[in-house]
Amino acid sequence: MTESDKAGELLAQIPKGQARAPVHLWNPDFCGDIDMRIARDGTWYYLGTPIGRKPMVRLFSSILRREGDDYFLVTPVEKVGIRVDDAPFVAVLLEVVGQGEQQVLRFTTQVDEQVEAGPEHPIEVKVDAHSAEPSPYLRVHDNLHALIHRNVFYQMVELAVPKLIDGRQWLGVWSSGAFYPIGEAE
Repeated sequence: MTESDKAGELLAQIPKGQARAPVHLWNPDFCGDIDMRIARDGTWYYLGTPIGRKPMVRLFSSILRREGDDYFLVTPVEKVGIRVDDAPFVAVLLEVVGQGEQQVLRFTTQVDEQVEAGPEHPIEVKVDAHSAEPSPYLRVHDNLHALIHRNVFYQMVELAVPKLIDGRQWLGVWSSGAFYPIGEAE
């Protein structure tokens, strides 16, 4: 069976209309780790070589599951470990619908998945203790996150408004009725 045949079989297992397979329902045996890695920029590598076929990357991303700090590709019959440098997804585009507290931020990932920031898909900005550099993230699925690309983060900064939180002034963005702080106001 060729790799394309195997990929086709996996795609057929994903219910129609769903972007992701129901990996949370599957409990196959662990088959070991494979030499697959997702770099911080969202590039997928197999045996040290970038995977250039976007449909193949989309397929793999649809069967990705995180358990603690470990990442796995999961099918009904097998589970293999892979490495993820930071987050498995990268938010590369931002569409803004509306404004003010009714504003909705719709992100598109490197695998063309759209996610609207909101209570189920919150935005969080982590600040590196050494460099003080912000790293913004968006929850995409369960405990899988997208690193928000620097250009997209700059768009968010342009949309930032002040809000007082616990006696401190923050700059942040609204999406789907929720406010997400992106940095303390000076």
